[in-house]
Amino acid sequence: MKLYLDVIFFLNTGFDFLLLLTVSYLLHRQASIKRILLGALFGGSTIFILFLPMNNVTLFLFKFMVSIGMILITFSYRDLRYTLKNMGYLYMTSIVLGGFMYFLNTEFSYKQEGLIFYHEGLSINFMVLLIASPVILYLYVKQLKWLKENRTYYHSVELHFGEQKICGVGFLDTGSSITDPYLKRPVLVLDKRKFIYDLNRFKMVLVPITTATGTSLMKCITPTKVMIDDNPLNQQILIGLLDEKLLLDGVDMILSLQIMEGL
Repeated sequence: MKLYLDVIFFLNTGFDFLLLLTVSYLLHRQASIKRILLGALFGGSTIFILFLPMNNVTLFLFKFMVSIGMILITFSYRDLRYTLKNMGYLYMTSIVLGGFMYFLNTEFSYKQEGLIFYHEGLSINFMVLLIASPVILYLYVKQLKWLKENRTYYHSVELHFGEQKICGVGFLDTGSSITDPYLKRPVLVLDKRKFIYDLNRFKMVLVPITTATGTSLMKCITPTKVMIDDNPLNQQILIGLLDEKLLLDGVDMILSLQIMEGL
């Protein structure tokens, strides 16, 4: 087997540059391209030492020290928390990209010896580096940003009906304002499929709602207790059972600002 050290150096430096650039973007570190490149060059140059005989413990410690060096060169040192957060995000992005590489290696039956993947002809590593890796990291960053921007809208909710309980994910819809027209109780909208109990055992309250198809009456019941993010709700609300499927992926119920004000 032939190993081209310059190619290995180029690949590892390229991957390290992408990883450090992603960390800088995710954490808003605003590191200069020069510092990112220096950190990547440091990480790429240490690949030659990996050809020396090392046991697993020594190899692990060596790679850990390399990651510390890359972080310090790229982002410098401010305090321990700052540095650990940078390292955590570096490992997290490395796992995403490394997992994708492993998938390609398995799918295309590439040979592997230690940390080196090789194949007769043009290596898939070039394609991953030049095309796939930036795309994967872009999608990863985009998803993380979306989760960060929307995390305040998703809440863990527990609905108690005596000894019975329903757990699910609630989404805060700032435009929702459904209330009981008589006692002005806010209504938490629940996907009816999530309610597995016999409705005949509960006292019904009909609340008028306006949908895209017109005006209708929503069947509502009164819970004995409501927990949102492990905090008890200190106001009376109604649970409205929605016949239509909620369009938000992974969401079981809709919360309103009036409900959240009761925490």
